[in-house]
Amino acid sequence: MATKQPSPITILMADDDEDDRLLTLDALKESRVLNNLYCVEDGIELLEFLRREGKYSNPEDAPRPSLILLDLNMPRKDGREALQELKADPVLRSIPVVILTTSKAEEDMLRGYDLGCASYITKPVDFDGLVELMRTLGRYWIEFVELPHD
Repeated sequence: MATKQPSPITILMADDDEDDRLLTLDALKESRVLNNLYCVEDGIELLEFLRREGKYSNPEDAPRPSLILLDLNMPRKDGREALQELKADPVLRSIPVVILTTSKAEEDMLRGYDLGCASYITKPVDFDGLVELMRTLGRYWIEFVELPHD
């Protein structure tokens, strides 16, 4: 099966753990996935970025992402609340969301899918696992999936 020619996509990661954000960035670089990664620290910032509000009002600083990597357990507004709000918004709901979390709770997985996530992935415990995950995610979302353009 022929794959399409890879081109960079914009990934928005919502995760309150700075180490996880830095490790994900390093893993994306290590896996040689073509992309632009932007990061926010909680659900409130995620929605401000997507709606281009506050410090994200300049479209060049907050491009519409092709994919969102969403942690569930964040302060202020957690991933579940943010996902529910995002999927209720007719302008934003077409953006695919991959839940990337430490939670292995069945109820979190079921709720994530009920709210409209595209995938639910438990974070790998080591860097090599994260690199492999980013490589696989990159291949899937960049080479195989047809994503809507802004």
